[in-house]
Amino acid sequence: MSDKLRRITALVLKETRQMVRDPSSIAIGIVLPVMLILLFGYGLSLDVQHIPVALVLEDPSPDATEWAAGFELSPYFEVYPVMSMHEARALMRARRVDGIVRSGVDFGRQLALGQARVQVLVHGADANRARMIEAYAQAATAQWTARRGAAGQAVAAGPVNVQSRMWFNDANESRWFLVPGLIVLIMTLIGALLTALVMAREWERGTLEALFVTPVRAGEILLGKTIPYFILGLAGLALCILAAKFLFHVPLRGSVVMLTAVSMLYLLVALGIGLLISSVFKSQFVASQVTLLVTFLPAVFLSGFLFDLRSMPAAIRLVTYILPARYYVALLQTVFLAGDIWSVIVPNSVVLAGMAGVLWFVTHRVTHKKLA
Repeated sequence: MSDKLRRITALVLKETRQMVRDPSSIAIGIVLPVMLILLFGYGLSLDVQHIPVALVLEDPSPDATEWAAGFELSPYFEVYPVMSMHEARALMRARRVDGIVRSGVDFGRQLALGQARVQVLVHGADANRARMIEAYAQAATAQWTARRGAAGQAVAAGPVNVQSRMWFNDANESRWFLVPGLIVLIMTLIGALLTALVMAREWERGTLEALFVTPVRAGEILLGKTIPYFILGLAGLALCILAAKFLFHVPLRGSVVMLTAVSMLYLLVALGIGLLISSVFKSQFVASQVTLLVTFLPAVFLSGFLFDLRSMPAAIRLVTYILPARYYVALLQTVFLAGDIWSVIVPNSVVLAGMAGVLWFVTHRVTHKKLA
C-alpha cells in the first residue's frame, strides 16, 4: 500500500469513527431522512380530496338526484345537502364549504330539451385549489353524462368525444412526483449541510490544525473527510428508494444503477458545496445558515420539486440554471416515472458532473491556501 493510500485510509477510518460517535451525524444522516420521507410522503399531497361542498337541488327530480349522486359518491367531495342558496352562501362565507353545486328549478325539463345547466361556485381564496375543485366538478358531471349515454338515455352530446390518458402517472397521484423530489432534499441535507457543519466544527475546535503538521495533503484531507459522508449519503438514498417503492408504491421504471449513478453525481456536488462553505465560513452557525440559504431553500422552491419552473418569471428561471437541484429533480422524476430516457439523462448528468468538477477544484484550491 502506498503512503498516499495509507494516509487516506487512516483519515477515512478516523472520520468514520468520529461520525459514528457523533449523534448529530447519525440524526441528520439516518433519522432525519426517515422522518422527512414519512412526513412528506404521508403528510404532503397536492391532490385535493374530501372537498366540502354544499349541494342545492332546486329540482328534486330523478334526473337531478342521479346527477347529485355523482358528487355524493365521489372520493373527491364531501357533500352537505342544503335547502336553499341562502343557506349555501352562509356556509361558504363561514368557510365551512369550499364550493356550491346547484341544479336549477327546471333541471328535468331543460335536460329533456338538451339544454340542462348546473352551477358550480367555488371559493377563490386559493386559486390553485379552486381550479382543481372546478375541474373535479366538471368531471363528475361528465361522468354522469357518460353513464346516461351508456344506459341509452338521451344526452346532449357535443360534436367531439374526448378520450384522455395521463402518461407516466396513470394513478394521477401527486405523491408519485413528490417522493422522488424529496430525495433531492435528503441528499442536500446529508451532502451539503452535514458536511458544512462537521468541517466548520473542526475549524472551531482547532482539530484541523493538528493535521497541518502531518504529511497529509489538502486533497487527502478532503477525501478523508468526504468519503464517510458519501457512503452515509448512499445509505440515505437506499432508504429513500425502499420507502418510495414499498411504502408509497412509486413506480421505478428506470434502472436502479442509473438512479444510483445520477444520485452519486449530485451527492458529489452537494459535498463540494458543503466543503467550500465550511472552508470560507469557519463558524458552525454561519456555515449552516449559508448552506440552508444556497442549497436547501432553492432545492425546495426553485428546483421544480413543488412548483413548475415554466410558470416562474424569466429572471427567476435564469437563476434556476445555476442550481444543481434543478437538474437532479429532472433526473429523478424521469428515471422513476418515465425510465432511462437518455435525452434527459445525458445533458443533466453532464451539467452535474461539470458542477462537481468545478466545486472540487475550487475547494481544493481554497483548502490548499489555508494549509500553506
